[in-house]
Amino acid sequence: MVYIPDYLKKVREVTITEQELIDFETEIKESYDSGEILAPIHLSKGNEKQLIEIFQYVHKDDWVFSSWRNHYHALLHGYPHRELMDDIICGESMSTNYINPNFYSSAIVGGIIPLALGVSMGLKRKNSDRRVWCFIGDMTFHTGVFSESYKYAKNFKLPLQFVVEDNNLSVHTPTDVTWGDTVRVSNDVVYYKYKMIYPHHGTGSWVNF
Repeated sequence: MVYIPDYLKKVREVTITEQELIDFETEIKESYDSGEILAPIHLSKGNEKQLIEIFQYVHKDDWVFSSWRNHYHALLHGYPHRELMDDIICGESMSTNYINPNFYSSAIVGGIIPLALGVSMGLKRKNSDRRVWCFIGDMTFHTGVFSESYKYAKNFKLPLQFVVEDNNLSVHTPTDVTWGDTVRVSNDVVYYKYKMIYPHHGTGSWVNF
């Protein structure tokens, strides 16, 4: 189940199916296991339905910021399938970036948050009707950079929408063990829980390059 704030409205129909998302990651897995990809990968699985629902609210001209586990977000926002696949095979799984659609990702924990904040400020100054979407995990949700940026965006009414994807993992450690409590989000943050299927990075297999 996905929590969606009441002020958000659907703006489009998502045409990518859950199976198409799964098949994309399966192709990446096979390329990695065969030694074709010579860099770390972070695969998604188990949250296809939730993300398809969320992206019905994301306009094609909105900005999307994501972390190292970004393939699904990129595809759903309109990153061309073949170009994304080529970028990942070339070793850019954790840093897929695109201009049209506006998409940016980073492997740094919380690294996308100040960038998303700055873009949202720029959009407000231009009186744009577009929004910035910032996808973070439950580990990043507990960081100081999120707390400060969230408060700043709320105080100045910036068009920045945070999405918390809660798999209860801070890399390999359960988040509730790491931080001593569970995630408690405000009612203006999109939120959902899911269970990781793939390991934190890689595919679970040893690969000899």
